[in-house]
Amino acid sequence: MKKQDKLFEDLFIFELANNHQGDITHGINIIKAMGELARKHKINAAVKLQYRQLDTFIHPEYRNDTKAKHISRFLSTELSKDDFLKLVNAIKAEGMHSMCTPFDEESVNVILDHKIDIIKIASCSADDWPLLAKIVSTNKPIIASTGGLNLFEIDNLVTYLSHRDSNFSVLHCVGIYPSPNNVLNLNFIAKLKNRYPEVIIGYSGHEAPNNYDVIKVAVSKGASIFERHVGLPTDTVVLNGYSMNPVETDNWIQAALVTKEILGSDDKSITKEESDSLLSLKRGVFAKRNIKKGTVLKADDVFFAMPCKEGQLNSSEFGRVRASYKASKDYKMNESVFETSEIDKYYRLRKIIHEAKGMMSEAGVVLNEKAEIEISHHYGIDKFSEFGILIVNLINREYCKKIIVVFPGQHHPEQHHIKKEETFHVLNGELGVSLNGIKSIAKKGDILTVERGVKHAFWSEKGAIIEEVSTTHYRNDSFYTDPKINELDPMQRKTILEDF
Repeated sequence: MKKQDKLFEDLFIFELANNHQGDITHGINIIKAMGELARKHKINAAVKLQYRQLDTFIHPEYRNDTKAKHISRFLSTELSKDDFLKLVNAIKAEGMHSMCTPFDEESVNVILDHKIDIIKIASCSADDWPLLAKIVSTNKPIIASTGGLNLFEIDNLVTYLSHRDSNFSVLHCVGIYPSPNNVLNLNFIAKLKNRYPEVIIGYSGHEAPNNYDVIKVAVSKGASIFERHVGLPTDTVVLNGYSMNPVETDNWIQAALVTKEILGSDDKSITKEESDSLLSLKRGVFAKRNIKKGTVLKADDVFFAMPCKEGQLNSSEFGRVRASYKASKDYKMNESVFETSEIDKYYRLRKIIHEAKGMMSEAGVVLNEKAEIEISHHYGIDKFSEFGILIVNLINREYCKKIIVVFPGQHHPEQHHIKKEETFHVLNGELGVSLNGIKSIAKKGDILTVERGVKHAFWSEKGAIIEEVSTTHYRNDSFYTDPKINELDPMQRKTILEDF
């Protein structure tokens, strides 16, 4: 599968469908209205057309069949290829991406002639293999809707597109027009994201035009592409029950953008304003009696009360496990205590373990809590955030299996083995690797083998989890390029814990 670019990120798709009413001027007016909204909100936007070559798409015996549900509508709103090209040019003139759904192979050729940016696969065509083959052959970006498809059929579609190295995304969709809330099942968006982590997932909606709750939920579930039918009502044009007018479209976009703002980042950032606000509610540490300089502070020597000044020792810090504070000056009774404690090794180890467990939990890596933990700190525990790794030792017989956690910004120094050959499988994140000085990037799913004698080092900017499968591990079989590390006994640069 090709690497997806920014084309699909936060893409708003305005589906024109047959809402141009077969009137080129009316179609261009809709496009201009959408272009105005795209500029107003500064969004990544596309307008989607539908191409059908009706002379061949409709069986000749059914062209005059008024009972056929869609045929009369298609025929009544038919445009020429030249008129469709005018719509495409209008879309590009408004600064938006051009996009089109072909319903037959000949329409794919027209898409190529019109130099349209993105091809859309309609839900009804998601298992139309002759049409899919034609679409894939264009090498254009593809967005596929999945209305009416079960999970097995979606798996088939994703596999088909992946094996053909297509640049594609998938939209959750419900093919009921309009769609009531009880059939939307937007939790399925999260399932698609977990099932296809390398594929951008979106939502194509057909709910009532003024139902803005749905777009909020879709954004919250992780959708990155948002599609709705749009139109422009006039004295003679009445929109259907699932198409939005420009005012409703404006509200729809705004609801999505506000939701994204509220969701923010998945990083936990703490502003100074928040810190100051919480500090004003914390209890500070105060001397319960006169305290002499050099006294190791005990619970009986202090009391906790508001307010807590900036830099003052607080009850959270004083009560930390194995924290120790010594008075650096004489304190009078009721005086605020300003002291700091060195972060001991126990505290550092707990922090490392908690972070590793969190990383593995996020990656879906489940381990036995009784597994042996090995914390490698090649230049000391104080520099673990820069140099080192955490290793979970699972099996060490004639074969060996480990889980390795590389923390964000961490580097494992170059080494080689004489007895052991090992294979790394990246379970999560990205890993920078150097093999005999040749550097590369290994991504999630990548596998690389390190043969005996090969000097190897690895690092990660944002963190990575690796599965190592190897021959038997020997404690005296790691030879580091830096002689300072080799001078240490293996157990001096490691901390072993029996409980995770």
